[in-house]
Amino acid sequence: MGPLHGVRVIEIASLAPAPFGCMILTDLGADVLRVDRAERCGPQARSPLDPLSRGRRSIGLNLKDAAAVDLLLRLIDDADVLVEGFRPGVAERLGFGPDVCARRNPGLIFARMTGWGQEGPLAPTAGHDIDYIAISGALGTVGRADHAPVPPVNLLGDFGGGGMLLALGILAALVERASSGRGQVVDAAMVDGSALLTSFLYGLRAVGGWQDKRGSNLLDGGAPFYDTYATADGQYVAVGALEPQFYAALLKGLGLADAGLPDQQDRSGWPVLRQRFADTFAQRTRDEWEREFAGTDACVSPVLSLGEAPEHPHAVARTAFVEVGGIVQPAPAPRFGRTAADTPAPPPAPGADTDTVLTGLGLSVAEVADLRGRGVIG
Repeated sequence: MGPLHGVRVIEIASLAPAPFGCMILTDLGADVLRVDRAERCGPQARSPLDPLSRGRRSIGLNLKDAAAVDLLLRLIDDADVLVEGFRPGVAERLGFGPDVCARRNPGLIFARMTGWGQEGPLAPTAGHDIDYIAISGALGTVGRADHAPVPPVNLLGDFGGGGMLLALGILAALVERASSGRGQVVDAAMVDGSALLTSFLYGLRAVGGWQDKRGSNLLDGGAPFYDTYATADGQYVAVGALEPQFYAALLKGLGLADAGLPDQQDRSGWPVLRQRFADTFAQRTRDEWEREFAGTDACVSPVLSLGEAPEHPHAVARTAFVEVGGIVQPAPAPRFGRTAADTPAPPPAPGADTDTVLTGLGLSVAEVADLRGRGVIG
């Protein structure tokens, strides 16, 4: 099932961005085998609840042992993609860098997921999402005027600019390989990806449509018709009435169409608009406002929590969330008309497929037992 059916991916276990990219691949039908640390495997190991681990198989290898690296290289011989998230140079030191892998499998896509990239002065240093998006300029755009930048969870670096970019790079390399027959290295860096997400803002900035001042622009909460407002029950609604016709629908729903308000695009009048909108939204509950604006083009929506989002009628109608392993979580996306993705399988326990995978390589039961006894496998 899925458009990537038949694509074989080896994923070296890591955190957040690479697992997210591999989740996308497995959601779309790829066979993803995760290499977990041997010490995390065993009878005591439990299947993770993390949706990022769904749909995989898992093998436990101690990659500090040369025998385990040899097993990994044998797996790579028949793989289409290898994904690793180490700091630059670690895979080479362990014995399975791009050159080694390319000699064994010239068609292999060697995908590397890092924060800073494979070169540059920051490449060897540690960092987290907040650091990468700070350097890329993305973090500086998020927050209220005259206040500190607000970390947007870890969505811009780890996921949008990280795992999503990784998956895109892998797919592009696979398409190119179809004509060249050759693999290549994909260097996916969160600092690059989060910068890429700001491309639109550079266009606005070039024509004077964006200021390097948080909370003062059209799309960062500076405009009163593109912001969130508190409701009578302590909840919030989101307003995105940018276009004149949508703004007119907003005023009509708020009962302010004939209130003599300043013109929508008159920035000097924005404080007045914001106060009137805030006062009006505070008079009714979030659900009452949702009913008021239902079926209109006012671009007013309830701000839902993670617990509420799966129950919204639109999400239910589109089956936008599924239950996997007892956990409600987002469904695979995007959707395909002919090669639809199946509901993901639950995450495996670390090392759950070790014996099956290794015997599939031709190892005997006794050889597998010996490797386990030596601490080579989990």
